[in-house]
Amino acid sequence: MINSIYKIGINILFLLVTVNVSAVEITIEFSADAIQVSPGRAPLSSKMYVSTSAVRTDMIQNGLHIIDIAYPQKGKRVVLYPEKNLYIEQTGLPTLKSWSSKSAKTPCEGIKNAKCKKLSTETLNKVKVEKWQVEQTIAGKKYRSLHWIDSKRRIAIKELFHDGGVAELKMLGEDKINNRKTEKWEYQYSNPAGQQRVSRQWYDTQLKMVIREEMPGGFLRELKNIKIEKQKKSLFNIPKGYKKIKNTAAGNNAKNNNRINAQINNGTIQKR
Repeated sequence: MINSIYKIGINILFLLVTVNVSAVEITIEFSADAIQVSPGRAPLSSKMYVSTSAVRTDMIQNGLHIIDIAYPQKGKRVVLYPEKNLYIEQTGLPTLKSWSSKSAKTPCEGIKNAKCKKLSTETLNKVKVEKWQVEQTIAGKKYRSLHWIDSKRRIAIKELFHDGGVAELKMLGEDKINNRKTEKWEYQYSNPAGQQRVSRQWYDTQLKMVIREEMPGGFLRELKNIKIEKQKKSLFNIPKGYKKIKNTAAGNNAKNNNRINAQINNGTIQKR
């Protein structure tokens, strides 16, 4: 997806938020249980706290309590280890200026080296859309793609990528899931070889994000027990007395996180 580049460790929320969305618009604060199901593996769960400026995810990984806090507008992320009073800081991440502002005016919002040109206003799958051409420069090469953006929801109803891949969304109707009013959508992606992948998505009309996604093979991501309320600012701050881990990159992959966890558990990690 054109703006799915902004994933900085909040595995479930950002996967839900950025699927086929041209902008992330968080104006309602809430907490929720995030669930991820993969065939043959135990379900993964975490507690999530979402404010208009930050997202906190509490989880247990390899028996260790981990708190992951992201600040999308600052391009910053911290990972806290409460049992050890330690934390890791990662900066210089892609920023997302539209996190708590109005929906992006163009699909190029927050994308580096990208230029957008509006081509027309059309009707696609009974939805009024804006047709955009996006030109992005990567490693000195220019890549062009076409995107049909829902004028109301700011969702990409159809996308034609530079390699010939095509993605398309079709609304299946209204649905109520986890006590939330949603729109049910079917997402289809065809790669250049003609192979198709189909998934189902439930778009929460109040939160303006996908809160459930069912993918081929039994994979599932969803937000449950959503509770809308103002979040305490203290949830998104580094507590006093915490020490920063020295010379350790806060990577986004499980291998790196496991290495850090092991170092913390055996006491070999260096503090600043």
